Amino acid sequence: MISVRNAAALLVALTALAGPAAAETVLRLSNWVPPSHVITRDILAPWAEDVARVTQGRVRIDMLKTALGKPPAHYDIARDGLADVTIGVHGYTPGRFVLTQIAELPFLSDSAEALSVAYWRVHERYLAPQGEHRGVQLLALWTHGPGHIFNARRDIYAVADLDGLKFRVGGASVSRISDALGTVGVPAPATKAYELLSNGVADGIYFPTESIEFFNLTPFMRHGTLIPGGLYNASFFLVANEDSWQAIDAADREAIMAVSGEVLAKRAGMAWDASDQAAMEALTAAGTSLTVAETPMIQELQYRLAFAEADWVGNASDAGADAALALAALRTEIEAYR
Repeated sequence: MISVRNAAALLVALTALAGPAAAETVLRLSNWVPPSHVITRDILAPWAEDVARVTQGRVRIDMLKTALGKPPAHYDIARDGLADVTIGVHGYTPGRFVLTQIAELPFLSDSAEALSVAYWRVHERYLAPQGEHRGVQLLALWTHGPGHIFNARRDIYAVADLDGLKFRVGGASVSRISDALGTVGVPAPATKAYELLSNGVADGIYFPTESIEFFNLTPFMRHGTLIPGGLYNASFFLVANEDSWQAIDAADREAIMAVSGEVLAKRAGMAWDASDQAAMEALTAAGTSLTVAETPMIQELQYRLAFAEADWVGNASDAGADAALALAALRTEIEAYR
């Protein structure tokens, strides 16, 4: 029979042979989106759970309760190592990201899932070699659902019906759309939308349906015009600090990317589509007048907004990308996915 003393000595010896336990790596994620929003609740939180699962707890995501800066600063917050992981919107820093604007063009898709998956595939194949995300590890890209026209004044059946209305705008792409459609742009972050619209400072907003409901704008946005394919989309990124990423074991990096990239783009798109659908039902229940743009209005929109595609192809070509090929591939991927 082994004595208590000998048993203890045997346990110590076995522990020594096993070697030190793998250290847990904690990646701090700076997120400026509220906890109840689809991004935090249905995209980032499940992704964090996936990271812990596929690395068997060796890597854990700590989502900070307070963002480490304003939304436009979050790319640099990751690049400079103030946080290990950040989320952001490319359009919040106008002029900095050119190639990612491919996903923001008008009339691309009614589905955030189809667009987000196609966007990731095309980015990796045609746009990533240009190094636009230099200084960080790109973990995922996705878009929100199609942007539509909502306002407090009247139903919009033609582009001319928009003349002179004041619209809250955010980001360079939406600002240019507003100018082209004859609305007066009122620049402000999404968090100021309620204040602007409830007080009548702005008459309307270009938004996906999810955002109308989330920002409590339904009582004011009594008229909605839905644009097939959307007037625009917003491009989101999830990035990691390069040093923090390289400090992770190679096998764990591979495991994390297996639940990021296209997998996370799909999850994000599905979550946004579900939120858009729920918001559409809420708008209908609230009595919002919803119309779908008909052919004459769509043709006028296409004419007025043709500059967006032409400008992107020119700018992306100047940046060294095969822009025409990338755009054709994006549309092919969207259609095939759909």
